[in-house]
Amino acid sequence: MNPPAPGDLEELKQEETTRPQRKVTRQGKRVRRVKSKRVEMKEVIGFLSLELEKCIDSLVAKLTTVRLLIALAASNNWFLHQLDVDNAFLHGDLSEEVYMQPPPGLNIHNEGQVCKLTKSLYGLKQANRQWFEKLSSYLTFVNYNQSKSDHSLFIKRTATGFTALLVYVDDNVLAGNSMEEINCIKELLHKKFRIKNLGELKYFLGLEVARSKKGIHLCQRKYALDILEETGTQGCKPSSTPFLRDTSPLYKMDNYLDDPDLCFSINLLSQFMQSPTNHHYRAIQHFFRYIKSTPSEGLFFAADSPMHLKSFSDSNWATCLSTRRSTIGFCIFLGSSLISWKSKKQRTVSRSSTEA
Repeated sequence: MNPPAPGDLEELKQEETTRPQRKVTRQGKRVRRVKSKRVEMKEVIGFLSLELEKCIDSLVAKLTTVRLLIALAASNNWFLHQLDVDNAFLHGDLSEEVYMQPPPGLNIHNEGQVCKLTKSLYGLKQANRQWFEKLSSYLTFVNYNQSKSDHSLFIKRTATGFTALLVYVDDNVLAGNSMEEINCIKELLHKKFRIKNLGELKYFLGLEVARSKKGIHLCQRKYALDILEETGTQGCKPSSTPFLRDTSPLYKMDNYLDDPDLCFSINLLSQFMQSPTNHHYRAIQHFFRYIKSTPSEGLFFAADSPMHLKSFSDSNWATCLSTRRSTIGFCIFLGSSLISWKSKKQRTVSRSSTEA
């Protein structure tokens, strides 16, 4: 007995056809995953790599843009809402010819025929790109302008207000001073794509958002606790510093934490993953102890912050003992709100602190 077909098949548009010669027919499968305390089942395709298949990039929101939008919302007392698009990838229109074996639960009139996909499906390399193109063209149609600095940001200005929509695949953030316009774009998107209205912004891209009269606080408490659980260090002794000065680094954690006081230590720790020693292991243990002491610390965007852009930069000289290369870094503030930062090891060796 075939399992019940997931909701994807209701969205999936296909044409029954005979497979042309020299065309590959892909086999789909069903994948179950737990998401936000609920189980989802998706029909996926493309999990088997094909020769000569191109890797296709798609645009997603930059974290700097996320922080900038939240800082502006805090300073201007804007509304901050979020929404999720149901089965987002299934809305994209395919420009390539993709053939698929009929999945269980889909009735085919003639035996031996296959499905020619006219819409994208989860697992296809181009699915994300096709969805973004479909969404961006519709937002442009309803008078939203695409930002040139971050193409995932869409802005609409009217005589009475300002509205911004930030896109990260199927997760979207809405900010603006007009609740009427925010509700209007929600209704338009729901009619076109069917969305889930998640209300005020609480959790986005691993960032926990807490708002008060004084401003907006961002932290990654859940991620921090998940790291401690994965590494079995929940019972470690807390530490007040993220990094020991006399230790060298190791450990892959760049996919987790995005706090300015942690980024430099993570940068150092990641350089010794290939051949770590006990010395490096002690350094990462100390880092976990710091995470234990500061799980809820993060960034604060004050409501009374002035709209002045400030930037600072600095570099050290020949501090890498193995290469003698220097490290340069910068941070950018919007008023008192930190919105961007980076540190990077220079490619060449500087002969003096002036060159560094």
